[in-house]
Amino acid sequence: MPEPGNSGAQDTPILQVRGLAKHFDVSKPWLTRVVEGQPRQILKAVDGIDFEICKGETFSLVGESGCGKSTVAKLIVGLHAPSSGRIVFDGRDVAAAGSRKEVASLRRRWQMIFQDPYASLNPRWRVRDIIAEPLRTFGLVTSRDDLQDRVAELLLQVGLSPQDGEKYPHEFSGGQRQRISIARALSSKPEFLVCDEPTSALDVSVQAQILNLMKDLQTELGLTYLFISHNLAVVYHVSDKIAVMYLGRLCEVASARDLFQRPQHPYTRLLLDTVPDLDMTGKERAPVAGEVPNPINPPTGCAFHPRCPFANDRCKSETPRLLQSGDHAIACHAAEEGRLPEAERSAEPLAATT
Repeated sequence: MPEPGNSGAQDTPILQVRGLAKHFDVSKPWLTRVVEGQPRQILKAVDGIDFEICKGETFSLVGESGCGKSTVAKLIVGLHAPSSGRIVFDGRDVAAAGSRKEVASLRRRWQMIFQDPYASLNPRWRVRDIIAEPLRTFGLVTSRDDLQDRVAELLLQVGLSPQDGEKYPHEFSGGQRQRISIARALSSKPEFLVCDEPTSALDVSVQAQILNLMKDLQTELGLTYLFISHNLAVVYHVSDKIAVMYLGRLCEVASARDLFQRPQHPYTRLLLDTVPDLDMTGKERAPVAGEVPNPINPPTGCAFHPRCPFANDRCKSETPRLLQSGDHAIACHAAEEGRLPEAERSAEPLAATT
């Protein structure tokens, strides 16, 4: 795999997210709340985040399970409506799209690759119909022959055979199913792909094949990726830029190399300390302490302060803002006040896995 930052990214943002939030009402039924005297309960899955993704780059979201990564993905592709905030795609506010034709024109330009290739493909459809569905939906082909030719082309593009279009999903392995998912995502000729942990359900050797395929397709087609994963080794080797997410908020955003060599936020440092020391340097590591707090009743101030070894009274009462310093952004009072020790990491923090 190429080094991080080598995907040919441009400086022009294709996606801008401003103040994005998604709150879910997880309260008990009204009568139960009245009888038990309980208030409404609101889960702040995403709590006001800002980031932008430039054309041609791979922007990754990482964090522990339940931090809101997948919710962000679903908000961007329109599977959830945001509670507040703006999503701007190629200079156009997605929420401001008026007519159905305008909405369809925008939605054709982005697609999503889901986490589980066993659940994301209709088991009753042949592969050719699965891949052809976006082509029919967006009216991208005018004849049956054109449809067959395009499906065959897409199957070849992802390393499968045109004859595979006659089969059903259960006849394929997990890696092959994910190739079918990628072919379906590419069928509408999108510019932007949201990849929600696309390799987490696959064996390690198959993960490498799928990641290499996605990187080749990015170079060939000029694609932009939002890549969501909890696998730090994968994230390091596929990303241009990485955002670390904790309990619905971003705590650090930087280039892949900068983040792994000079992590600033205590949570980022703790995450990196969970990576095996393959060089056996003997460096002392601190495991991630504690558990993720209840997102329905999060801690006051910085949500990470109950687990942070550098927290003080300000951290417990005041929510930190994401402050930009060059190409590095961090939301941490300890970093802002210079209370963090200098991070020391090697130039190649992770062994290649692909």
